[in-house]
Amino acid sequence: MTAGPTAATRPSNRKQLIVEAAGQVFSERGYHASSMEEIAAGVGISAAALYRHFPNKYALFAECADVMVDRLVAALDESPPEAALKDVLAALTRVTVAHRASGGLYRWEARYLERADRRLLRGKFAHVVGRVSEIVRREHPLPEERLRAVAALGAIGSITMHHSSVAQRRIEDLLLASAMRVAATDPTSAAGSAGLVELPVQPVPRTRRAEILAAAIPLFARDGFATVTNGQIAQAVGLTPSGIYRHYPGKVDILVAACLQAAGLLAQAVERSVHQAAGPREAVVALAAAYVAYSFEHNALNSVAEAEIRGLPADLRRPLVLAQREHIAVWEQQLRMVRPELDPHQARLLVHAGFGVVVEAGRALRWQNAPGHRDAVTALVIGALTR
Repeated sequence: MTAGPTAATRPSNRKQLIVEAAGQVFSERGYHASSMEEIAAGVGISAAALYRHFPNKYALFAECADVMVDRLVAALDESPPEAALKDVLAALTRVTVAHRASGGLYRWEARYLERADRRLLRGKFAHVVGRVSEIVRREHPLPEERLRAVAALGAIGSITMHHSSVAQRRIEDLLLASAMRVAATDPTSAAGSAGLVELPVQPVPRTRRAEILAAAIPLFARDGFATVTNGQIAQAVGLTPSGIYRHYPGKVDILVAACLQAAGLLAQAVERSVHQAAGPREAVVALAAAYVAYSFEHNALNSVAEAEIRGLPADLRRPLVLAQREHIAVWEQQLRMVRPELDPHQARLLVHAGFGVVVEAGRALRWQNAPGHRDAVTALVIGALTR
Protein backbone atom coordinates (compact mmCIF):
# COMPACT_ATOMS: atom_id res chain seq x y z
CA MET A 1 0.00 0.00 0.00
CA THR A 2 1.32 3.42 -0.86
CA ALA A 3 1.03 6.48 1.34
CA GLY A 4 -1.66 9.01 0.51
CA PRO A 5 -0.83 12.36 -1.01
CA THR A 6 -0.85 14.20 2.33
CA ALA A 7 1.69 11.87 3.87
CA ALA A 8 3.82 11.89 0.73
CA THR A 9 4.07 15.67 0.60
CA ARG A 10 4.40 16.41 4.29
CA PRO A 11 7.93 17.82 4.86
CA SER A 12 10.03 16.12 7.50
CA ASN A 13 11.10 19.50 8.88
CA ARG A 14 7.61 20.89 9.30
CA LYS A 15 8.20 21.98 12.90
CA GLN A 16 11.26 23.94 11.80
CA LEU A 17 9.26 25.57 8.99
CA ILE A 18 6.57 26.53 11.49
CA VAL A 19 9.11 28.13 13.82
CA GLU A 20 10.70 30.07 10.94
CA ALA A 21 7.34 31.33 9.71
CA ALA A 22 6.16 32.20 13.21
CA GLY A 23 9.38 34.04 14.03
CA GLN A 24 8.90 36.20 10.96
CA VAL A 25 5.27 36.98 11.80
CA PHE A 26 6.06 37.73 15.45
CA SER A 27 9.02 39.94 14.42
CA GLU A 28 7.00 41.92 11.87
CA ARG A 29 3.64 42.22 13.62
CA GLY A 30 4.43 41.72 17.28
CA TYR A 31 3.33 38.93 19.57
CA HIS A 32 -0.15 40.18 20.39
CA ALA A 33 -1.07 41.18 16.84
CA SER A 34 -0.07 37.78 15.44
CA SER A 35 -2.44 34.85 15.17
CA MET A 36 -1.98 31.11 14.89
CA GLU A 37 -4.16 31.17 11.76
CA GLU A 38 -1.84 33.66 10.08
CA ILE A 39 1.21 31.59 10.98
CA ALA A 40 -0.44 28.39 9.75
CA ALA A 41 -1.30 30.06 6.45
CA GLY A 42 2.34 31.08 6.05
CA VAL A 43 3.38 27.43 6.28
CA GLY A 44 0.51 26.22 4.10
CA ILE A 45 -1.21 24.18 6.78
CA SER A 46 -4.41 24.44 8.78
CA ALA A 47 -4.54 25.92 12.25
CA ALA A 48 -5.52 22.48 13.53
CA ALA A 49 -2.32 21.02 12.07
CA LEU A 50 -0.32 23.81 13.73
CA TYR A 51 -1.81 22.97 17.14
CA ARG A 52 -0.56 19.40 16.76
CA HIS A 53 2.98 20.81 17.03
CA PHE A 54 2.36 23.63 19.55
CA PRO A 55 -0.48 23.66 22.10
CA ASN A 56 -0.91 27.45 22.02
CA LYS A 57 0.54 30.67 20.69
CA TYR A 58 2.72 31.27 23.73
CA ALA A 59 4.44 27.89 23.40
CA LEU A 60 5.27 28.68 19.78
CA PHE A 61 6.42 32.18 20.73
CA ALA A 62 8.74 30.86 23.45
CA GLU A 63 10.23 28.38 20.98
CA CYS A 64 10.83 31.14 18.43
CA ALA A 65 12.50 33.38 21.00
CA ASP A 66 14.98 30.63 21.82
CA VAL A 67 15.81 29.57 18.27
CA MET A 68 17.96 32.53 17.26
CA VAL A 69 20.09 32.58 20.39
CA ASP A 70 20.46 28.80 20.20
CA ARG A 71 21.87 29.23 16.70
CA LEU A 72 24.33 31.83 17.97
CA VAL A 73 25.39 29.57 20.81
CA ALA A 74 25.88 26.69 18.36
CA ALA A 75 28.00 28.87 16.08
CA LEU A 76 30.16 29.83 19.05
CA ASP A 77 30.48 26.26 20.28
CA GLU A 78 31.71 25.19 16.86
CA SER A 79 34.54 27.75 17.04
CA PRO A 80 37.74 26.58 18.75
CA PRO A 81 38.81 28.41 21.95
CA GLU A 82 41.72 30.04 20.13
CA ALA A 83 39.57 31.30 17.24
CA ALA A 84 40.22 34.86 16.07
CA LEU A 85 37.63 37.53 16.73
CA LYS A 86 37.07 38.03 13.01
CA ASP A 87 36.26 34.34 12.53
CA VAL A 88 33.89 34.24 15.50
CA LEU A 89 32.04 37.41 14.51
CA ALA A 90 31.87 36.18 10.91
CA ALA A 91 30.15 32.99 12.07
CA LEU A 92 27.67 34.97 14.17
CA THR A 93 27.05 37.35 11.28
CA ARG A 94 26.30 34.52 8.83
CA VAL A 95 23.75 33.01 11.21
CA THR A 96 22.08 36.36 11.89
CA VAL A 97 21.88 37.42 8.24
CA ALA A 98 20.57 34.02 7.16
CA HIS A 99 17.69 34.36 9.63
CA ARG A 100 17.18 38.12 9.55
CA ALA A 101 13.42 37.84 8.90
CA SER A 102 12.77 36.08 12.20
CA GLY A 103 15.82 37.04 14.23
CA GLY A 104 14.58 40.35 15.61
CA LEU A 105 12.05 38.76 17.89
CA TYR A 106 14.22 38.93 21.00
CA ARG A 107 14.89 42.67 20.80
CA TRP A 108 11.41 44.01 21.57
CA GLU A 109 9.02 41.08 21.87
CA ALA A 110 10.96 39.00 24.41
CA ARG A 111 9.48 41.11 27.22
CA TYR A 112 6.26 39.14 26.70
CA LEU A 113 7.99 35.94 27.78
CA GLU A 114 7.18 34.55 31.19
CA ARG A 115 9.82 35.18 33.83
CA ALA A 116 11.42 31.73 33.71
CA ASP A 117 11.64 31.77 29.91
CA ARG A 118 13.04 35.30 29.93
CA ARG A 119 15.68 34.29 32.47
CA LEU A 120 16.68 31.32 30.31
CA LEU A 121 16.98 33.52 27.23
CA ARG A 122 19.11 36.06 29.08
CA GLY A 123 21.38 33.31 30.31
CA LYS A 124 22.02 32.13 26.76
CA PHE A 125 22.78 35.65 25.56
CA ALA A 126 25.08 36.15 28.52
CA HIS A 127 27.02 33.08 27.36
CA VAL A 128 27.39 34.57 23.86
CA VAL A 129 28.44 37.97 25.21
CA GLY A 130 30.87 36.41 27.67
CA ARG A 131 32.62 34.38 24.99
CA VAL A 132 32.91 37.35 22.61
CA SER A 133 34.10 39.57 25.46
CA GLU A 134 36.98 37.21 26.21
CA ILE A 135 38.18 37.35 22.61
CA VAL A 136 37.74 41.14 22.44
CA ARG A 137 39.84 41.52 25.59
CA ARG A 138 42.51 39.24 24.17
CA GLU A 139 42.81 41.00 20.81
CA HIS A 140 41.99 44.60 21.82
CA PRO A 141 43.03 45.23 25.45
CA LEU A 142 41.11 48.48 25.88
CA PRO A 143 38.59 49.56 28.53
CA GLU A 144 35.06 48.13 28.67
CA GLU A 145 35.57 44.95 26.68
CA ARG A 146 32.11 43.65 27.60
CA LEU A 147 30.44 46.86 26.44
CA ARG A 148 32.40 46.70 23.19
CA ALA A 149 31.38 43.07 22.69
CA VAL A 150 27.71 43.86 23.31
CA ALA A 151 27.89 46.82 20.93
CA ALA A 152 29.56 44.73 18.21
CA LEU A 153 26.78 42.16 18.53
CA GLY A 154 24.27 45.01 18.35
CA ALA A 155 25.74 46.12 15.03
CA ILE A 156 25.35 42.59 13.66
CA GLY A 157 21.87 42.11 15.11
CA SER A 158 20.63 45.35 13.55
CA ILE A 159 20.01 43.50 10.27
CA THR A 160 16.97 41.85 11.85
CA MET A 161 15.26 45.20 12.44
CA HIS A 162 14.93 46.59 8.89
CA HIS A 163 14.42 45.56 5.28
CA SER A 164 17.24 47.38 3.47
CA SER A 165 18.02 45.41 0.32
CA VAL A 166 21.70 44.55 -0.18
CA ALA A 167 23.24 41.36 -1.54
CA GLN A 168 23.68 38.83 1.28
CA ARG A 169 27.45 38.54 0.93
CA ARG A 170 27.80 42.32 0.94
CA ILE A 171 25.59 42.56 4.03
CA GLU A 172 27.84 40.08 5.82
CA ASP A 173 30.99 41.97 4.80
CA LEU A 174 29.63 45.36 5.87
CA LEU A 175 28.29 44.13 9.21
CA LEU A 176 31.42 42.17 10.01
CA ALA A 177 33.65 45.15 9.26
CA SER A 178 31.39 47.40 11.34
CA ALA A 179 31.39 44.98 14.29
CA MET A 180 35.17 44.59 14.11
CA ARG A 181 35.62 48.38 14.25
CA VAL A 182 33.28 48.60 17.22
CA ALA A 183 35.20 45.91 19.08
CA ALA A 184 38.45 47.79 18.47
CA THR A 185 37.10 51.22 19.44
CA ASP A 186 38.34 52.92 22.59
CA PRO A 187 35.15 53.96 24.44
CA THR A 188 36.96 57.04 25.78
CA SER A 189 37.73 58.37 22.29
CA ALA A 190 34.60 60.55 22.20
CA ALA A 191 35.06 61.99 25.70
CA GLY A 192 33.25 65.29 26.07
CA SER A 193 30.77 64.68 23.24
CA ALA A 194 27.85 64.49 25.68
CA GLY A 195 28.45 68.08 26.74
CA LEU A 196 28.14 69.30 23.15
CA VAL A 197 24.57 68.09 22.68
CA GLU A 198 21.63 70.38 23.35
CA LEU A 199 18.49 68.27 23.27
CA PRO A 200 14.96 69.61 22.94
CA VAL A 201 13.12 69.22 26.22
CA GLN A 202 10.15 66.87 26.48
CA PRO A 203 7.05 69.03 26.99
CA VAL A 204 5.89 69.53 30.58
CA PRO A 205 2.37 68.07 30.87
CA ARG A 206 0.17 71.08 31.55
CA THR A 207 -3.15 69.69 30.33
CA ARG A 208 -5.05 66.56 31.26
CA ARG A 209 -4.41 65.18 27.75
CA ALA A 210 -0.67 65.71 28.18
CA GLU A 211 -0.77 64.13 31.66
CA ILE A 212 -2.41 61.02 30.21
CA LEU A 213 0.29 60.77 27.56
CA ALA A 214 3.09 61.27 30.09
CA ALA A 215 1.62 58.56 32.34
CA ALA A 216 1.05 56.09 29.51
CA ILE A 217 4.56 56.21 28.04
CA PRO A 218 6.42 54.50 30.93
CA LEU A 219 3.62 51.94 31.23
CA PHE A 220 3.85 51.09 27.53
CA ALA A 221 7.65 50.91 27.77
CA ARG A 222 7.62 48.61 30.79
CA ASP A 223 4.72 46.27 30.02
CA GLY A 224 4.04 46.66 26.29
CA PHE A 225 1.17 48.52 24.66
CA ALA A 226 -1.02 45.45 24.26
CA THR A 227 -1.01 44.54 27.95
CA VAL A 228 -1.53 48.02 29.42
CA THR A 229 -5.18 48.85 30.09
CA ASN A 230 -6.99 52.16 30.03
CA GLY A 231 -7.72 51.51 33.69
CA GLN A 232 -4.02 51.49 34.52
CA ILE A 233 -3.45 54.72 32.62
CA ALA A 234 -6.48 56.35 34.22
CA GLN A 235 -5.37 55.31 37.71
CA ALA A 236 -1.95 56.89 37.10
CA VAL A 237 -3.56 60.29 36.49
CA GLY A 238 -6.46 60.03 38.93
CA LEU A 239 -9.24 59.48 36.40
CA THR A 240 -11.90 56.84 35.93
CA PRO A 241 -11.28 54.61 32.88
CA SER A 242 -14.15 56.29 31.03
CA GLY A 243 -12.50 59.66 31.68
CA ILE A 244 -9.72 58.75 29.24
CA TYR A 245 -12.19 58.88 26.35
CA ARG A 246 -12.84 62.57 26.88
CA HIS A 247 -9.26 63.20 25.79
CA TYR A 248 -8.37 60.27 23.50
CA PRO A 249 -10.82 58.23 21.38
CA GLY A 250 -8.94 55.06 22.25
CA LYS A 251 -5.72 53.62 23.62
CA VAL A 252 -4.18 53.45 20.15
CA ASP A 253 -4.54 57.23 19.87
CA ILE A 254 -2.36 57.62 22.98
CA LEU A 255 0.26 55.42 21.31
CA VAL A 256 0.14 57.49 18.12
CA ALA A 257 0.61 60.67 20.18
CA ALA A 258 3.66 59.10 21.86
CA CYS A 259 5.18 58.09 18.52
CA LEU A 260 4.58 61.57 17.09
CA GLN A 261 6.19 63.17 20.12
CA ALA A 262 9.24 60.90 19.74
CA ALA A 263 9.54 61.72 16.04
CA GLY A 264 9.29 65.45 16.72
CA LEU A 265 11.91 65.48 19.47
CA LEU A 266 14.32 63.40 17.37
CA ALA A 267 13.83 65.60 14.31
CA GLN A 268 14.66 68.70 16.36
CA ALA A 269 17.79 67.06 17.78
CA VAL A 270 18.99 66.04 14.31
CA GLU A 271 18.36 69.47 12.82
CA ARG A 272 20.36 71.18 15.56
CA SER A 273 23.22 68.71 15.22
CA VAL A 274 23.66 68.97 11.45
CA HIS A 275 23.20 72.74 11.45
CA GLN A 276 26.10 73.22 13.87
CA ALA A 277 28.51 70.81 12.14
CA ALA A 278 31.48 72.23 10.21
CA GLY A 279 31.62 69.37 7.69
CA PRO A 280 30.36 65.84 6.87
CA ARG A 281 32.60 64.01 9.36
CA GLU A 282 31.70 66.45 12.11
CA ALA A 283 28.04 66.02 11.13
CA VAL A 284 28.27 62.23 11.54
CA VAL A 285 29.86 62.68 14.97
CA ALA A 286 27.21 65.23 15.93
CA LEU A 287 24.40 62.96 14.72
CA ALA A 288 25.80 60.07 16.74
CA ALA A 289 26.12 62.18 19.88
CA ALA A 290 22.62 63.60 19.48
CA TYR A 291 20.99 60.23 18.82
CA VAL A 292 22.74 58.66 21.80
CA ALA A 293 21.76 61.58 24.04
CA TYR A 294 18.16 61.38 22.81
CA SER A 295 18.05 57.61 23.41
CA PHE A 296 19.30 57.97 26.99
CA GLU A 297 17.30 61.09 27.84
CA HIS A 298 14.01 59.87 26.36
CA ASN A 299 14.53 56.15 26.73
CA ALA A 300 10.96 55.17 27.60
CA LEU A 301 9.53 57.33 24.81
CA ASN A 302 12.02 56.04 22.25
CA SER A 303 11.48 52.43 23.29
CA VAL A 304 7.73 52.77 22.84
CA ALA A 305 8.10 54.38 19.42
CA GLU A 306 10.57 51.74 18.22
CA ALA A 307 8.78 48.71 19.63
CA GLU A 308 5.14 49.51 19.02
CA ILE A 309 5.00 51.23 15.63
CA ARG A 310 4.58 47.90 13.84
CA GLY A 311 1.31 47.23 15.65
CA LEU A 312 -0.37 50.42 14.47
CA PRO A 313 -2.98 50.36 11.70
CA ALA A 314 -1.44 51.14 8.30
CA ASP A 315 -3.02 54.59 7.96
CA LEU A 316 -1.71 55.66 11.37
CA ARG A 317 1.68 54.06 10.84
CA ARG A 318 2.41 55.67 7.46
CA PRO A 319 3.34 59.21 8.61
CA LEU A 320 5.53 57.78 11.36
CA VAL A 321 7.37 55.53 8.93
CA LEU A 322 7.91 58.52 6.63
CA ALA A 323 9.38 60.47 9.56
CA GLN A 324 11.74 57.56 10.29
CA ARG A 325 12.86 57.46 6.67
CA GLU A 326 13.52 61.19 6.63
CA HIS A 327 15.63 60.83 9.76
CA ILE A 328 17.66 57.98 8.27
CA ALA A 329 18.09 59.91 5.01
CA VAL A 330 19.93 62.67 6.89
CA TRP A 331 22.39 60.14 8.31
CA GLU A 332 22.76 58.44 4.95
CA GLN A 333 23.58 61.70 3.18
CA GLN A 334 26.24 62.72 5.68
CA LEU A 335 27.77 59.24 5.88
CA ARG A 336 28.11 58.95 2.10
CA MET A 337 30.01 62.23 2.00
CA VAL A 338 32.44 60.74 4.52
CA ARG A 339 32.51 57.35 2.81
CA PRO A 340 31.77 57.90 -0.90
CA GLU A 341 32.40 54.23 -1.72
CA LEU A 342 29.04 53.37 -0.13
CA ASP A 343 25.87 53.32 -2.20
CA PRO A 344 22.60 54.48 -0.56
CA HIS A 345 21.56 50.96 0.47
CA GLN A 346 24.92 50.20 2.03
CA ALA A 347 24.99 53.51 3.89
CA ARG A 348 21.49 52.87 5.21
CA LEU A 349 22.52 49.43 6.42
CA LEU A 350 25.41 50.95 8.37
CA VAL A 351 23.18 53.63 9.86
CA HIS A 352 20.96 50.86 11.21
CA ALA A 353 24.09 49.15 12.53
CA GLY A 354 24.81 52.34 14.48
CA PHE A 355 21.28 52.28 15.88
CA GLY A 356 21.80 48.63 16.88
CA VAL A 357 24.92 49.65 18.80
CA VAL A 358 22.92 52.24 20.73
CA VAL A 359 20.14 49.79 21.65
CA GLU A 360 22.37 47.01 22.92
CA ALA A 361 25.04 49.19 24.55
CA GLY A 362 22.34 51.31 26.18
CA ARG A 363 20.67 48.24 27.60
CA ALA A 364 24.00 46.97 28.89
CA LEU A 365 24.41 50.28 30.72
CA ARG A 366 20.81 50.07 31.97
CA TRP A 367 20.17 53.40 30.26
CA GLN A 368 21.79 55.23 33.17
CA ASN A 369 22.00 58.73 31.73
CA ALA A 370 25.53 59.71 32.74
CA PRO A 371 27.82 61.78 30.47
CA GLY A 372 30.46 59.04 30.57
CA HIS A 373 27.97 56.45 29.36
CA ARG A 374 26.77 58.67 26.54
CA ASP A 375 30.35 59.44 25.50
CA ALA A 376 31.24 55.73 25.43
CA VAL A 377 28.22 54.75 23.32
CA THR A 378 28.82 57.68 20.98
CA ALA A 379 32.38 56.49 20.40
CA LEU A 380 31.12 52.99 19.60
CA VAL A 381 28.51 54.33 17.14
CA ILE A 382 31.17 56.37 15.35
CA GLY A 383 33.29 53.22 15.20
CA ALA A 384 30.42 51.31 13.63
CA LEU A 385 29.97 53.90 10.88
CA THR A 386 33.36 55.25 9.93
CA ARG A 387 36.75 53.85 9.04
